[in-house]
Amino acid sequence: MKILIFIGGGLIGLSVLGKGLFKLARVIRVRTQFVQCDVGKYYKGGFDATMTKREAILILSLKTNYTKDELKDAHRKLLMLNHPDNGGSTYVASKINEAKELLSQSVKI
Repeated sequence: MKILIFIGGGLIGLSVLGKGLFKLARVIRVRTQFVQCDVGKYYKGGFDATMTKREAILILSLKTNYTKDELKDAHRKLLMLNHPDNGGSTYVASKINEAKELLSQSVKI
């Protein structure tokens, strides 16, 4: 009888350990998706007190002759990486949104 209790406890322990390992693997897989992006091409400087068009272009990694679709794609990509719900900064997300708003006013259709 003691051996059955011992085996049952061992199986329960293994199942709990296996479940924890699966959760850990999923977290690692999700985190590495964000790490694999090319961080070197993004704007590394600090922010000015008031947003300029030059700074907005640098933040969104756009060329000076950007289109409306390029602006939309760059904003979406950066905001997905820096969204507060995904562990990003609220301040950085607000600066990304501010850059999009500034540039969307002067974009050519």
